[in-house]
This record gives sequence, C-alpha cells and structure tokens, in this order.
Amino acid sequence: MKVLINMPLGEQRGGGEIMLLDLIRQGRNLGVEWLVIFLEDGPMVEDVRKLGVDTRVVVSGRLREVHRFIAAVIRIAAIARREKVDIIVNWMWITHILGGIAALLAGIPSVWYQLEVPYDKSFLVRLATLVPTRAAITLSKDGQKAQSLIWPYRPTPLIYPGVDLSRFNPNILPNAIEARAKLGLPDNGYLIGIVGRLQRWKGMHVLVEAMPKVLEQYSNATCVIVGGKHAFEPEYEDFLKSYIVSKGMQDKVIMAGLQQNIPEWVQAMDVFVHASDKEPFGIVIIEAMSLGKPVIAADAGGPTEIISDSVNGLLTPYGDASALANAILRYLDNPEFAQNVGAAARKRALEFSTQRYAENFVNTLRSTLQIENEEKREYSKQI
Repeated sequence: MKVLINMPLGEQRGGGEIMLLDLIRQGRNLGVEWLVIFLEDGPMVEDVRKLGVDTRVVVSGRLREVHRFIAAVIRIAAIARREKVDIIVNWMWITHILGGIAALLAGIPSVWYQLEVPYDKSFLVRLATLVPTRAAITLSKDGQKAQSLIWPYRPTPLIYPGVDLSRFNPNILPNAIEARAKLGLPDNGYLIGIVGRLQRWKGMHVLVEAMPKVLEQYSNATCVIVGGKHAFEPEYEDFLKSYIVSKGMQDKVIMAGLQQNIPEWVQAMDVFVHASDKEPFGIVIIEAMSLGKPVIAADAGGPTEIISDSVNGLLTPYGDASALANAILRYLDNPEFAQNVGAAARKRALEFSTQRYAENFVNTLRSTLQIENEEKREYSKQI
C-alpha cells in the first residue's frame, strides 16, 4: 500500500509533527510505502528524509493566494497519479482543503486526519469539513462527536495517538535534580511547568494567573513555560511576557522558548500543567504521565479520556486560575498523594504506544481502501 501524506508545517514541532514521525517510523514494518509532501520547507522535511522516505515540498502559500493554491492542487494531484498512490492522508484541516481537492482531481481516495475539534472553530476549519473525504480520522470521542454534528454520515474512526515510551522513560533520563542542573533551572523549590506552542487557547496565561496563589504558600516555587512562538499567533508571546511583568513575576516565571529535549524539561518538573481549551487529545499529557509526573489538565476534550480525576491526574475547568492553583497546591501540600497519582499516571501512559498507534492507523487506511474497492466493483457490476 502506497500512502501519500500531505503535511502543512515544515517548521513547527508540536504534537502533530511528532505523531507524523512516529507513524512513519513504526509504519515501515507494516507494509506501507510512504510519500510525504510538505506545503512549506523547514527542518521537518529533512527529519522525514532521514527516515528514508520520499519527501517533497510543494509550496502552497495562503488560501487567499488563489493562483498558488490552484497550482499546488494540480501539482499534488499529478504527483499522486504519477507515483501510483493508493490513498491520500491530509494532515490537519489546512491540508485537507488543498489535499482533498487534489485527491478528487486525481481520482484517489483520501482521508482527513483531523487533529482539531471543530467546535467553535474558524470558518476555514468548518469549510474543510465540506471537502469530500472517505473518512475523518479523529483523536478523541470529543472530536468524533463534533464531526458527526457537522457531517453525520461521514465515517469518523477514532485512533488514539501514541508516545515513544523509550524517550519518556524515567529510568534512563537524568533525575529531576540532575535535569535541573543540566538545564540551568533553579535547584531548590517546586517547579511547575507547561509545554506547548504559544497560543492563547493553550492557556499559558492561566497558569501565570494561578501562580500568585501558589507563591503565597510556597514562595520558592517557580513556573517554567516551554514552547516557541506560533506562526499563526505570534503576538501571544509578547502578550505573555507583558502579562508576567504586569503581575510582577518576572523572577518567578521562566520563558524557556522552543526546546528539543522535551523529556529532560518535563523530568525536571514537580507538577505538569496542561491548560488547553478543548484539546483534541493532548499527547504531551501522555508524555508527562509516562515520566510519572502528577498532571493537571482542563476538563474538556481529549484529556478527559486520558485522566481519571484524582486517580492518575487532576482535572480543572478551563480558564479557572483559582481552581488550577488549588489543584497545584493539592499536590504540593500532599507529596504522598502526588507520588501515588504519578505512579498511576505512569501505568496509564504505558497503554499509549507508538506501535499500537501506527498499527491502528494503517489498519484504518486498509479498511478504507477495501470499502472503496468494494464500492467500485459493485458500481462496475451495475453498469
């Protein structure tokens, strides 16, 4: 089976990009020949090439650049036909608009890998749902529900992502003290951390707002924000920095920027916070849990399918800084509870392997192709 993946981002290295690399690594042993087309150049292109995958760049520009958009659609369709691709996977909504049309032009079935939940999303996300596809693969039950409300007759197979557990193994990483020393982080006091691309919906500002209440009881605590500027929301980084200064916490909040060695940064933390609003899944939650960290996440979307409140993590309402502060304090006030939650979190995380993720993904593609071929045979009989 030959699979073409259309990938929008060549620069950003968030959960979606990590999932692509995991799928390709594990899928090589599952009888799949991959072809990846990026819509922009960047470090990710070379990362995929190093895996021995045919990788190309077709620059599409923005949707309003109609001539470049049309040219990209035609070029992708031509590549798909020439390379005898069996099925096309459009990674995220932005490529589904372009790649879905290219698939129609090429006469090749496609699926949309929907990494976002289309509740309250932009016009373009909702526009993407109108582009025909054989299936919209979702990351969570929340995503399935949202998609079914918009297009109830479209198949929405659920595939939970996986985590490379060998990278997030607490037994092979430096311990928390060693990790702090290596990263230049404070060696005393509690470290409360969050990891993610800097976007408002990721809720970094909510953690900053929660910190004064934490500092009232633990004055030596520090907050660290790990993540780089997002191309679609570059102003949020400046907002965060100004917000931190306005709260007088520039000595208590570390903006670490984009980092590659995420396992070590998470290992250095005492409490891991995931404050996103309606997160489609939250792969970084699994990463933190696999290191046995006590995790706090917002009680909406994918995190509610990962965490059992007060068992292997804590859930708080999105945007409620006071509730978040109370959850952090619950861990800090009761180290034994935090340790027990961390142990249960580690056990839960082991259920999400990249091998299982890749197997489920490839099986879904094969099933989709099988249905497509059966429908073609049935149609041929009728004519």
